[in-house]
Amino acid sequence: MLALVKTQKGVGHLELRDVPVPTPGDGEVLLKILGAGVCGTDIHVRDDSFPYWPPVILGHEFVGEVVQAGKGVSLAAVGDRVVGEPHTRACGHCPMCRTGNIQICPSKRSPGWGIDGAMTEYLVMPQHLLHRLPDSVSNLAGAVIEPTANAVHDVLERAGVVGGDFVVVIGPGPIGLLAAMTARAAGAREVVILGTSADEAVRLSKARELGFTQVVNVQKTDAAALVADLTGGVGADLVVECSGSAGGVASSVALARKRGRICVIGLVAADPVPFPYKAASFKVLDVHFCLSTSYTSWNRAIDMVAAGLIDAEAIVTHARPLTEWEAVFEAIDRQQAIKAVLIP
Repeated sequence: MLALVKTQKGVGHLELRDVPVPTPGDGEVLLKILGAGVCGTDIHVRDDSFPYWPPVILGHEFVGEVVQAGKGVSLAAVGDRVVGEPHTRACGHCPMCRTGNIQICPSKRSPGWGIDGAMTEYLVMPQHLLHRLPDSVSNLAGAVIEPTANAVHDVLERAGVVGGDFVVVIGPGPIGLLAAMTARAAGAREVVILGTSADEAVRLSKARELGFTQVVNVQKTDAAALVADLTGGVGADLVVECSGSAGGVASSVALARKRGRICVIGLVAADPVPFPYKAASFKVLDVHFCLSTSYTSWNRAIDMVAAGLIDAEAIVTHARPLTEWEAVFEAIDRQQAIKAVLIP
């Protein structure tokens, strides 16, 4: 089968290879991959800026169909269309695992960087990490359930959006748009989306297409002044930082109200990052750092997509064959794509 492989350490070293079809073991299933989302993590692995163990097949966002079940499988059946949590190799006995936080187990090795992933034709997954998709959820939407679950976990479960909240989202990339839709679905009274001139053509345009009316280019508009005006000088209840940029991180404090919250999702390229610590202290802000997903966020994400509360498929701008991966990665690099899905 064809697979997109990071062959060795260093920048680049991606190639399509013919690799053997894996065999499911006890408690595992073999999935025929119907679509694999391209995540920022995949770009970071290509660029040698994220931990990985080569040679390794990229891809941890996927939708697949169960085509073979290993011994002892009872939670999935051949023909099921599923998505899967990328929390493989969690040890099960460390403090994180024993408190239900397997997503940050130190031993975790996710598909796509720790073990072989989904940018290929077939993938083996343990049954306990799978979630069935209802018929109303398309394959393209299914391929991006993982980032949707990230947004749900971070915005709803970690930062606790409630009805009536005023929310600002910094960074209109895939996670930013999903976070904005999640906040809106949870009852936020207003969601302001901030981007730059580089985002104008594709990402900010998509935000407007999704029905958001306060879509701001921060290089043309003073975002803090706008938020102050819209909130009567109070500030945002929640600021969701999805840009991973030093400027975005620093601006989050000025945008938040006193006793407000900041939800940190974007991963920065390098440390340290300047942060207005004193201003945050005097505002008595709650800062929530976020990474990966919880079990409950997957069920919520699937249900919200199925109910039409989050239009996950709408962020997919490129759905291309796996063999066209180079053109897809180039479109992402040039910010001509929001979310891409590779189809084996």
